[in-house]
Amino acid sequence: MSTVFTNANLFDGVNDKITENAWFLVDDEGKISDTGTDTVPVADETVDLAGQYVMPGLINAHTHVSLDPTSHDGDGFADIVSVTVRSVEHLRQLLKSGVTYVRGCGSSYGVDRTLARLQREGKLEKVPRIMPSGAPMTMSGGHGILFHGGDVTDSPDEMRKKVRENFAAGAQCTKVMATGGVMSVNDNMVQPQLKIPEIEVAVEETHSKGSVVAAHAEANPGIMNALKAKVDSIEHGDYVTDEEIQMMIDQGTYLTPTLLVVQSMVDHSDELPDWEAAKNAELKEVGFRNFRKAYQAGVKLTLGTDAGCPFTSFDETPRELEIMVDQLGFTNFDALYASHHSADLMKLGEYGELNAGKYADFLVLKDNPLADVKAVQQKDKEVYQHGERQF
Repeated sequence: MSTVFTNANLFDGVNDKITENAWFLVDDEGKISDTGTDTVPVADETVDLAGQYVMPGLINAHTHVSLDPTSHDGDGFADIVSVTVRSVEHLRQLLKSGVTYVRGCGSSYGVDRTLARLQREGKLEKVPRIMPSGAPMTMSGGHGILFHGGDVTDSPDEMRKKVRENFAAGAQCTKVMATGGVMSVNDNMVQPQLKIPEIEVAVEETHSKGSVVAAHAEANPGIMNALKAKVDSIEHGDYVTDEEIQMMIDQGTYLTPTLLVVQSMVDHSDELPDWEAAKNAELKEVGFRNFRKAYQAGVKLTLGTDAGCPFTSFDETPRELEIMVDQLGFTNFDALYASHHSADLMKLGEYGELNAGKYADFLVLKDNPLADVKAVQQKDKEVYQHGERQF
């Protein structure tokens, strides 16, 4: 059944403008077949959007739906039933907040692989579409052991086997741990973990599947190791150097700064262990300065929040956009375009914008997001997937 949506103030996700009094026609596959501002075409159903603002659904490229954001370490070792139940609830919170597609960047027990399959089969409703990574690839004792079932690998051969097994189990991308992190007590960001030969094998095997590798890499030499191994995205990357910024531009590497998790942990520092709060405070000061440099230099920054980590809720993805504007100096358009960068990184050619041939995943807002990016934080926004209203 075709549906024409009329009387919209349309932001298509790729042009820095609002098209007033626009219409768009959605076919029975949930794709936009045409858009315009002239004569409205005939369709099986007509939906009048009453002059509200329409924009693409958000694509969050860094989530951990299995984790508990009320715990300082994510509670990644909860039993599998508890992890699964809360993962479904977290996915629904993401969708209601305006996130219509997510990339998993590590899940306990690899539950995101099963949840993604159930969503594709129509057995799990009112959740975003999911690109699952399964459990992260980590060295023995590495940062990835925060997730129950983290794939421990200590050689290139072990990495090859683990990546192949992960894809056979339903993964659609790979997450590798190139450094320590804030949430683990026994390591630090400056400590490299998986090494170049191991990460290179993960890249080779994942690219052979036509997919992408995300590297948790907060400081050096881990960031440089990941870049030399040719990963597709650096996750966090707080201590990125001028040399690495240029490498990212030259190689087309994406950067997912996950600003929300850093800000949220600063805001709740009195509820964290002292060692964790101290590491995060240092990260905020250094990272936000470096992210501004990366943005100004032309690195492609994606939208990702690290949801599931301490005090980083699944309903707050729009706040990442606000932080980009208020603390990094992004324009409203550039902040919103970070979601399109997520689609490009994830190779989602039919998502991320509202033009002919793309899926009709969109939000309906009362206010103009190009005038004030906080408009996306509207609590009662309408959320559509493939042209069907979900919230």
